[in-house]
Amino acid sequence: MRDVATMNEKAQAWLANLLGWGQRRQAGHAEKLYAEAVRLARNPAFFDTYGVADDVDGRFDALSLIVALVMRKLKTLDDDGKALSQQLFDSMFSDMDLSLREMGAGDIGVSKRVRAMAEAFMGRLEYYVYAIDNNDKKYFSEALSRNLFRGNETIDPLANGLVDYLFALVKKIDNLPAEQVLAGKLDIK
Repeated sequence: MRDVATMNEKAQAWLANLLGWGQRRQAGHAEKLYAEAVRLARNPAFFDTYGVADDVDGRFDALSLIVALVMRKLKTLDDDGKALSQQLFDSMFSDMDLSLREMGAGDIGVSKRVRAMAEAFMGRLEYYVYAIDNNDKKYFSEALSRNLFRGNETIDPLANGLVDYLFALVKKIDNLPAEQVLAGKLDIK
């Protein structure tokens, strides 16, 4: 009898996936948010003004930073926001996987690198959110120095204005209406 129930659950799950229009619509919003995060992370000021390395690692770190700020906002919203936060994370790392493959990394190497990148992202997310939620600019600067600048001691994100820029960006993201963010829109210049 349990086998029938298991098959029934599987059939229902398959049907829910097939007919999961709401989930697909939300995934579409995650893709839009991801594209918006990429746009914000490509702001030339990160590289020209604040000294983020304009290479694969620097771009990943800038993108991780922006996605972390957006995920922080999403986590404050209802269950839809939390689900969208997970989908944003999934979109980002699907893109990382695809990008690594396009750069010629092998299948085994890609999965290991993406896993390491995801773990690094989660650590950054924790530190960045803690610093922002506690309005601790010094802690945020230290986290940025370690991660975004990979320990480059010649760059001080507190002194060069990056921390203030990011706190202003957080304020803009926090002030966006929930409906707008849940629809995948970050109208931030």
